[in-house]
Amino acid sequence: MKIPVLLPNIFNHPFTYKSNLNLKVGDYVLVPFGRSKIIGVVWDEFETKNNNSFKLKTVIKKLDIIPLKKSTIKFLNWFAEYNIIPKGMALKLVLLDSDTLEKFQKNVFKNYDNIISTNLIKLSEEQKKSLKKMNISNEKFRVHVLQGTTGSGKTIVYFSALKDIINKGFQGLILLPEIGLTSQFEKKFLEFFGFTSAIWHSGISKKKKEVIWRGVVNGEIKVVIGARSSLFLPFRKLGLIIVDEEHDQSYKQDEGVIYNARDMAVSRASFENIPINLVTAVPSIETFENVLKGKYSISKLNHRYKNASLPDYEVINLNETKLDKQSWLSKKIIEKVNFHLNKKDQVLFFLNRRGFSPHVICNKCFKSYSCPNCSINLVYHKNKGYLLCHYCGFIRSLKRTCEKKGDCEIIFSGPGVERIFDEVKKNFPSKEIEIFSSDTMNKKDSAVKLDKIINNQIQILVGTQLISKGFHFPDLNCIVVVDIDLSSQGHDLRGAEKNLQLYHQLSGRAGRTGKPAIVYFQTYNSNYNMISDLTNSNPDIFLEKELDIRKRNKLPPYQRFISIILTGNNETILEKEAYKFKIFIEKKVAAKILGPVNAPIFRLRKRYRIRLLIRGPKTLKLQKSLAAAIPNYKFQPGIKLSVDVDPINFN
Repeated sequence: MKIPVLLPNIFNHPFTYKSNLNLKVGDYVLVPFGRSKIIGVVWDEFETKNNNSFKLKTVIKKLDIIPLKKSTIKFLNWFAEYNIIPKGMALKLVLLDSDTLEKFQKNVFKNYDNIISTNLIKLSEEQKKSLKKMNISNEKFRVHVLQGTTGSGKTIVYFSALKDIINKGFQGLILLPEIGLTSQFEKKFLEFFGFTSAIWHSGISKKKKEVIWRGVVNGEIKVVIGARSSLFLPFRKLGLIIVDEEHDQSYKQDEGVIYNARDMAVSRASFENIPINLVTAVPSIETFENVLKGKYSISKLNHRYKNASLPDYEVINLNETKLDKQSWLSKKIIEKVNFHLNKKDQVLFFLNRRGFSPHVICNKCFKSYSCPNCSINLVYHKNKGYLLCHYCGFIRSLKRTCEKKGDCEIIFSGPGVERIFDEVKKNFPSKEIEIFSSDTMNKKDSAVKLDKIINNQIQILVGTQLISKGFHFPDLNCIVVVDIDLSSQGHDLRGAEKNLQLYHQLSGRAGRTGKPAIVYFQTYNSNYNMISDLTNSNPDIFLEKELDIRKRNKLPPYQRFISIILTGNNETILEKEAYKFKIFIEKKVAAKILGPVNAPIFRLRKRYRIRLLIRGPKTLKLQKSLAAAIPNYKFQPGIKLSVDVDPINFN
């Protein structure tokens, strides 16, 4: 009997094998492929170009694993088509690189015993109303948005919804944008449910992944808290998906298989015919538009827990208060911070730049320190003692022979969090100060640091965007945005939306326990309307304006963008090839093709990059015509193409 088997590789079709085994769609099988053996899945269709002249190989064995559900297979077929990737690469996201998945003893799941706690956490009337609305049509596909001001108790509401689902015998998936710092979230989960969830992200061990994968397949593990990749786990009886901080840009996978985990989560819920909850303080523009259209239902939490008030805002005009040389903190800010410290308030200085200085030049030859592999500046990290490329990881020392004479005389241009840390330390020498960035908070001791921050043993934080992601610091009542002008620069299509979400999330870290709190903005910009727009307690006003701009200019979510990046080692050949490819593709797709232009980061990891942008109607026809056309174009050797459907970043 002929059997179609999809393999986890760059093939967009299953391979045909023969077998006398009793095999059905979704079965995991071990098959010969070339000189090796590989795990594949019996697929729901045969390869279309089946050449009968090939001698068929035989399936070696059927694995003792519960089959992949047909609904999941349909989702993977759609996922591959939507994101213009081979079906085999979609399957690779589901499978583990292991053939030991059959040999598990049941006791390996004892850490995930799911006896639900009987502790009842009292919901406010507003939370009860949101939960009731969320639970309507909770047994079939629907998308519900839970929008709540920061500190309003959104987590407890969706925990309550998940509890009902688990009690009915289903499994749940909670997607988080930053999984590396989940200790606070895990504690909250354990406190509410009384059992441990499985944590899934790229940093967990191979052995742990195998245990969780098998526990999910068997139904032994009831809840997974995970990063993007957890969306592809083969759940036996998935009953609810929750996407926390649904607006977060981290849900976009930008390398390898490119996809948006939030959008794909909505689609997976649709194929599984289960509910999905999108949770946020400020919705993404796409989610907001779907709410306005009535496609998604919504409930809102307008009040913070125990009626704590949102922080006030104060603008510090840097044109009126002179900064000292090589200083980024005004005397006025120092006075304000001392006032808060005397009240035992915790203080955060916010600047969304890692390292000490983003731009290092020589005072004699005026040459910048730039990356030899990428067309960007190297960032100086004082704590590590070297310059670093944040894209390719290239490292070099500061010492450099000058073109004029002797060694280069170093000038640091612009601040990063380490530089602000030094200035804060100088102004507040008696205080405990900690940098809160991905460089300092992804280590083994990060949980210990978090406990110290929560207990106010660290009085001052200097942080990047990472600190805005859902942390609860009870004594944080003063936030200083060192320079809001830095984050409002640039030509990002989504810049305004990103800033709205960032500053709402950031201000939400302050005043969570009811004490008065203030966010101070330092700026040279005398137009304060931007700050009042970003900090308005009703973000819908800003989003409605933004949607109007997008509609008038035919931008997402009203049209589909597909970004194509061509990369190559030879700049001249790449440029010619990009123009030839544009002419070719224009005849194949019913859409406008913009470019080619040099990508903003023109050289990355020693390869040049040229960008085309396809702009067309929001229909799968666009992806289908593009997917059919690309294989028929023969690129020059060494030139590679990557496709990003619905791009978020335009680097």
